[in-house]
Amino acid sequence: MPPPIHPGRYIQHRGVQVPTFIYGTAWKEERSEALTRMALENGFRGIDTANQRRHYYEEGVGAAIQKAMAAGQLKREDLFLQSKFTYASAQDHRLPFDPEADYVHQVTQSVESTLAHLHTDYLDAFFLHGPLHPHGFCSADWEVWRAMEALQRKGKIRLMGISNIYPESLDQLLKQAEVKPAFVQNRCFARTLWDADVRARCRSHDIIYQAFSLLTANAVELQNLTVQQIARRLPCSPARVIFRFAQQMGMIPLTGTTNQAHMQEDLAAYDIELSKAELAMIENIAAPFQLR
Repeated sequence: MPPPIHPGRYIQHRGVQVPTFIYGTAWKEERSEALTRMALENGFRGIDTANQRRHYYEEGVGAAIQKAMAAGQLKREDLFLQSKFTYASAQDHRLPFDPEADYVHQVTQSVESTLAHLHTDYLDAFFLHGPLHPHGFCSADWEVWRAMEALQRKGKIRLMGISNIYPESLDQLLKQAEVKPAFVQNRCFARTLWDADVRARCRSHDIIYQAFSLLTANAVELQNLTVQQIARRLPCSPARVIFRFAQQMGMIPLTGTTNQAHMQEDLAAYDIELSKAELAMIENIAAPFQLR
């Protein structure tokens, strides 16, 4: 295993130590165990998954974690593990809960299943994978959120989060939730100024923004002359520039790379620093394409 990660790679958030780079395990299927193990061996300590067999193999992720801990390479407290509750409408037939049960029981069953998959008795963060409908929080979402709040009170989850959310839905959640989300996790597009509206709300409410698809959602921007010139100056890959940009802007990036060299290159984002001018240029890199 690599040497311990230096302190700059963590932040304290609501009493929990959170790594500022997270490895995402979506779409790995039978490679989930091997790739999660590779991510751990190369220095990742934050692991993102979901109890949604359609896109994640959570048991494979857990097998990698269990083997690393059994070998004495890691302790549970070294890791930041986060998972998600996903509605039946976004699942396939391999459901982690009884679809006929009420939402409270669905959430409880999903969490208990995740804890078994990951060989742990608590989650560092647990997300609602997305509101049932794109715009607006409905009664089902509130039932799920209240169930998550209850699980937090019981110590099953430490921090709560919401994924795939639009600004107006986040406003509703912030106004009415007893426990406000600690995280928002969204696909992050340069053409929306890197989800500027949602990130602004996060800054105002002590929420950390987690950014996924930073590379795949912004393939054109990675080829932009500005990014290429910054990469040559440092020197490093354009991907590393974008990940470091996200971190310096207060986001936690996720990477789902399946390549060991890319894992090492991604984590090397900590070794570079962008100037304020460079941050501003990247932040506005797709501004001409904004709808007026």
